Amino acid sequence: MILETKRLYLRELKQDDYNALCLILQDDETMVAYEGAFSDKEVSEWLNRQIERYKKWGFGLWGVILKENDALIGQCGLTMQPWKGEEVREVGYLFRRSYWHMGFATEAAIACKNYAFEVLKAREVCSIIRDTNTASKNVALRNGMHPKDTMTKHYRGVDMPHIRYTVTRP
Repeated sequence: MILETKRLYLRELKQDDYNALCLILQDDETMVAYEGAFSDKEVSEWLNRQIERYKKWGFGLWGVILKENDALIGQCGLTMQPWKGEEVREVGYLFRRSYWHMGFATEAAIACKNYAFEVLKAREVCSIIRDTNTASKNVALRNGMHPKDTMTKHYRGVDMPHIRYTVTRP
């Protein structure tokens, strides 16, 4: 276990989590900010990328487990992301649609921000969010972040404006 909150714990993802990740990454509505659901191959690549991040940085997107039933309900964690020619530390989150609007993303994101500040001694963290993703923007705001700048990313053949929300260590 990496982190624990009142209702959740976060742990490294493992290959056994593939089917649970498919419930997130292969849902068209959940993945609208990514221009649609992932293929089986893309889910496998996503999972392998997280495992490589753990080896490289000691962090990545972690599995979010609901304490009451030990179900993997989402992913939340820290990654290094390219932004305007540099790498920035991002708090990222993605949850199964059946667990939306229950405060889980905010609860996990706040814990990850605190981990970045307290354990990793980060000076600043951000969340990079597609400009059309209102729910994720609201999580960033509840996590104490504010819009800082914008950039257009090109993904799956689409130009996608993104907003970088940031917060600095108190």
